[in-house]
Amino acid sequence: MDQKTLMNTLMGDVAIENVSRMSGASTQQVQQVLSAALPSLLQGAQQQVGSSGFAAALADHAKDDTADLGGFFSHVDMTDGGKIVGHLLGDQAADTAEEAAERAGLTTAQTAKIIALAAPLLMSLLGQQSSQSSGGAAGLGSLLGGLLGGSSGSGNSTAGALGGVLLNLLGSQSQTTSTGKKKKKKTGQSGQTADLLGSFLDLLK
Repeated sequence: MDQKTLMNTLMGDVAIENVSRMSGASTQQVQQVLSAALPSLLQGAQQQVGSSGFAAALADHAKDDTADLGGFFSHVDMTDGGKIVGHLLGDQAADTAEEAAERAGLTTAQTAKIIALAAPLLMSLLGQQSSQSSGGAAGLGSLLGGLLGGSSGSGNSTAGALGGVLLNLLGSQSQTTSTGKKKKKKTGQSGQTADLLGSFLDLLK
């Protein structure tokens, strides 16, 4: 699976329309939310490539059938989606939802729901890439690095790189994050991470 296939599936009309229907947001708002959140989600995934826990999660999601996105979303697990977001974004989950909400003109709860709906699809696509590629983790890391411009630096650089991919593949308008903050994941703080994950899941209720 190449960058274009992954992005066209994740940000294509069928996926956007299903997320729009399930979240109550317009298709344009869904595009705005995902364009804002994807750089952080992909960077979070890139930082976990090679870890046993992430590899196990990818293997589990690789079994999902993404050929029929209508069927995929009819069985999507929102709780699982919230947990994925929590694991990928860590202490940035709530901030990412709030920033995307401001950009799209939605409530934070709606934005959190959109991100949680898209997260399982992202994991399924990345899982399929990992299982199908002879390069394994290295191949997945290469794919993510390409989407992120080969950089794990500031939020501005990664958002700008992915924004270019979105513009090239979809012809949609995408903006870089306004904060310019570097996204960092904290390790060794399982209790805090659990609290932050709980806060994000509360937005989905």
